[in-house]
Amino acid sequence: MSNLLPASAIGTAFERLDGELKVTGTAPYAYEQPVDHPVYLYPVLSTIARGAVERVDTADAEAIEGVLTVLTAETAPRLADASDRELAVLQDTTVGYRGQIVAAILAETPEIARQAADTVRVSYAEEPFAAQLRADDPALYAPEELNAGTPTDSSQGNADAAFDTAALKIEQTYSTPAEHNNPLEPHATVAQWDGSVLTLWDSTQGVHAVKGTLAQVLGLEQEQVRVIAPHVGGGFGSKGMPHVHVVMAALAAQCTDGRPVKFPVSRQQMYSLTSHRTPTIQRIRLGAADDGRLTSMSLDIVEHTSRIKEFAEQTPAPFRMMYASPNRSTTTRLAPLDIPVPSWMRAPGECPGMFGPEVAMDELAAAAGLDPIELRRRNEPAADPETGKPWSSRHLMECFDLGAERFGWDRRVTRPRSVQQDGWLVGLGTASAVYPFMRQPANTARISYEQDGIYSVQIGAADIGTGAWTSLTQIAADALRVPANRIRLGIGDTRFPAASVAGGSSGTASWGGTIIAAAKAFRADHGEHPSPGATTEADAPEDAEAQNFALYSFGAHFAEVHISADTGEIRVARMLGVFSAGRIINPRTARSQFLGGMTMGLGMALHEQSVLDPRFGIFVNHDLAEYHVPTSADVLDMDAVWIEDRDEHAGPLGARGIGEIGIVGSAAAIANAAYNASGIRVRDLPLTPDKFLA
Repeated sequence: MSNLLPASAIGTAFERLDGELKVTGTAPYAYEQPVDHPVYLYPVLSTIARGAVERVDTADAEAIEGVLTVLTAETAPRLADASDRELAVLQDTTVGYRGQIVAAILAETPEIARQAADTVRVSYAEEPFAAQLRADDPALYAPEELNAGTPTDSSQGNADAAFDTAALKIEQTYSTPAEHNNPLEPHATVAQWDGSVLTLWDSTQGVHAVKGTLAQVLGLEQEQVRVIAPHVGGGFGSKGMPHVHVVMAALAAQCTDGRPVKFPVSRQQMYSLTSHRTPTIQRIRLGAADDGRLTSMSLDIVEHTSRIKEFAEQTPAPFRMMYASPNRSTTTRLAPLDIPVPSWMRAPGECPGMFGPEVAMDELAAAAGLDPIELRRRNEPAADPETGKPWSSRHLMECFDLGAERFGWDRRVTRPRSVQQDGWLVGLGTASAVYPFMRQPANTARISYEQDGIYSVQIGAADIGTGAWTSLTQIAADALRVPANRIRLGIGDTRFPAASVAGGSSGTASWGGTIIAAAKAFRADHGEHPSPGATTEADAPEDAEAQNFALYSFGAHFAEVHISADTGEIRVARMLGVFSAGRIINPRTARSQFLGGMTMGLGMALHEQSVLDPRFGIFVNHDLAEYHVPTSADVLDMDAVWIEDRDEHAGPLGARGIGEIGIVGSAAAIANAAYNASGIRVRDLPLTPDKFLA
């Protein structure tokens, strides 16, 4: 495909500019960066969940030829700031969770490093620990706020009194398990310290976030840290903020006389070192009039967090704004456990927070004798129920109407367990999707005109497989009014101007809006015919008008499920997602993102569950042999479409972000379809066969 784009590059289904590099294996990822004479690091992980290291016997390891040194809490360099206990690696002997780094081998080859790690003997003083989430845990507490600054609790009207007098009542508890992100490229860092500058090649969603954190933790000036990440093999949130392995690699680099240190985190090690999605227990009460209109909504959530570092997922966020009701309340309580630190995973908050409510809405529809889509139509709010702000754009029902037509919703049989095909129970289900618009202000772009007539566009963004290399090139070409082959994009390096993390579905809107602002300033400074060397930098534009509106993307999921009447085996025959997500920059990569989110929702529904053994505080299914993710065999047909919807309040691009909405609600749609097929309501994910053998 030619790199010559039409006058308006935005909206073109342009092939990925990095596609050939990736399919030929020539796109350099973090671990593959060519460095001279590297040292290889392999960690020794704790085998207790709480306590302290009493002694580390390194004699056997140090006797192995090729071992350079063994770092322990006694020999590792000191950090300037050890206040973040997740990052304070080898700073004391305390053990806060099983799988914590308690020593590290530095060796000439990865094989020698791993062999030596097996010979290290660690003695512990073990303490009592807790590693099981319980709704009645006496240690439950209310955090000051939830992730993204979300208020912990909320209340409008009197939800309890309205529920007591409601004609229709749904009162149930739903749960979602812990999950792990499992990007195709495991976390990896290469670190080199030359005595004055620390260079990190890191698999990260934000090079400037790593730079800022490492400078603070190590006590370095900002200009002493450079982070490079031109290509990243997925992250799903787990690479959004630096984890302990990055600090470990940086510390080790101070002990190798300038030689670079390579630290690839293994798949199994990721289960303790690089975060997970917290499990949730969701107690929901819905009260409604006879016609299905909600009069009361309440949601009480219990989640876990690590005792060494708090993370409070904003699980109640979508419940607060999704449907109209005069009385509503939400609470969130955390159980502090001796476990690895949870953090972001694709659509934190919205993903688990829409499972329970959307299944409860399906239960309410059945109780009211209403079609699930009609129930949602009757509870459409005229404005954001939480803030009272007008919607910038809310096309939820248009998504349902288009999806119902395309999916054949009129063929759905109301009475559960009434359709069988060759021994398989067949059912259809649906659920809503929602995700907030986010555009980060901390972004700067630089545009320069080069001798060869190329426009160099630089911003410290990250492409984690989402297509940023392509979409940002399209945006720059459009803004500068030139073909794409005259754009040389630079991203993934802290030598480029500061940019926000690739997260919260905010990347394209944040970086693209900044590039548009820089292009506008460049033309104002240098005209349409600039001289070689002309350069302009510009910051992200102001978002003053957006504050007056409730900006969200919406969608509707549809699923057809088949369940074996004999074995309970569940198969998903079809999935359809219909979305309203603002302006679509590149239809080809957008569809890929929607389908990717829906695929993760499929995994959430059928397979994904990180099993934490409370006896030992360890995730026992810590590899892809036992932590199952979906494959092409798990769904026969999957499609994603969207409504054309340029949002004039969502910045200069009119785009609201698409990376996460695909996962939100998709598991609920499958669960609702499973009920329609089997007549068995499963409220606890995943939907394993045993749950359909009642």
